Amino acid sequence: MIYEPKEDSFLLEKEVKKFAENKSFLDLGSGSGIQSKAAIAAKAKSVLAADINEEAIENLKKQDIPAVKSDLFSKIRGKFDIIAFNPPYLPEDKRENKESQLATTGGKKGDEIILKFLKQAKSHLSKEGIILLVVSSLTPKENINKLLREQKFQKKVLSSEKFFFETLEVWKIFQS
Repeated sequence: MIYEPKEDSFLLEKEVKKFAENKSFLDLGSGSGIQSKAAIAAKAKSVLAADINEEAIENLKKQDIPAVKSDLFSKIRGKFDIIAFNPPYLPEDKRENKESQLATTGGKKGDEIILKFLKQAKSHLSKEGIILLVVSSLTPKENINKLLREQKFQKKVLSSEKFFFETLEVWKIFQS
């Protein structure tokens, strides 16, 4: 199953279009490739899509988007000016089927994948690089904010949109 763009994807896409021009761009957890396509349209210097899902990678390659199968940064080499990530961010719901959980569930509490991502991301950011990250009001943020402080990152909420059961935000994360 390839994650099809939804509200969170469209919110992130708007920010990618604002920042990607002439930047090296990594679309982590790329799914359908909406962020890669936005970066290409915004004239990014280079674009690389990465996803854990083999079907998503094959689909991206058919669209001539450079793509690599990777569990977060496991197969990623180099540094990027922008790393965009629309992670699975919801707390585990036992009623949800396993395939759907891969795209939506960020761990038991909902923050585990984001924490793992942030611990690895810094070594893949260029000196002036930024992270564009989608976060839900349903995601616990205490540990995320603590880790950002420990890693000397700052964050700024770029956009926010309220939906019937959650508020989605796109954070710009950068080195202080």
